[in-house]
Amino acid sequence: MLLDDVRVRYARTGPWILDGVSVAAHPGEAVVVGGRNGAGKSTLLNVCAGVLRPDRGAVTDRPAVVGWVPERFPSAQPFTARDYLLGAARVRGLDPAAAGRVVGRWVERLHLGAFLDVRLGRLSKGSAQKVGLAQALLVPPGLLVLDEPWEGLDAVARAEVPLIVGEVTADGGIVLVSDHRGEIARLAVAQRWTVRDRGVHADGDDPARCVIEIEVPAADAAGTVSALRAQGHDVLGVRPR
Repeated sequence: MLLDDVRVRYARTGPWILDGVSVAAHPGEAVVVGGRNGAGKSTLLNVCAGVLRPDRGAVTDRPAVVGWVPERFPSAQPFTARDYLLGAARVRGLDPAAAGRVVGRWVERLHLGAFLDVRLGRLSKGSAQKVGLAQALLVPPGLLVLDEPWEGLDAVARAEVPLIVGEVTADGGIVLVSDHRGEIARLAVAQRWTVRDRGVHADGDDPARCVIEIEVPAADAAGTVSALRAQGHDVLGVRPR
């Protein structure tokens, strides 16, 4: 998948959010998208997923099957989790029997069984996020786009995300994932894109930047991460010693 001179803004005369972005992601590759809050990470991911059309430039060679998990799953819908997932599977082209099997598989893996007959609008943020993750995987995606996929998930479901990324890339799919929790330390990352100054900088294309590891007491980790981001630094990961 190639982004060629992509430019995006949200108003006809507004500022460019992305300006002249040219990057590529290849089959079997995972890409972690980083950058400070408001830099344009979600905009970039929406363009890659095909949810947002660039004002200028083009996205080519996007895989035919795209799984997209937005940062906030749109849960204000009049369906139960079961009906939504079965309906999504049918939209993906699965017959009723196949839809039931694949929904059952992801419900079991993500521990959604207790919430199948709950309306989406009544789900907790974490349970709604699980539904969003499941719907993106009902058919093996050639491109999986995850915008802050760990938000609200319990520990068991969070542990599944790196495994899912590995499975998709092992099957030749592309995975794009943004993260501000530091969970990326658990991913086998092929490359990294950093969004800043309306552009996207891939690994190794900015010799003016370097990586520094720091060690702090575990109790201070969250505060240190927040302080570093507030100063404009990219936090690549957080891991126990």
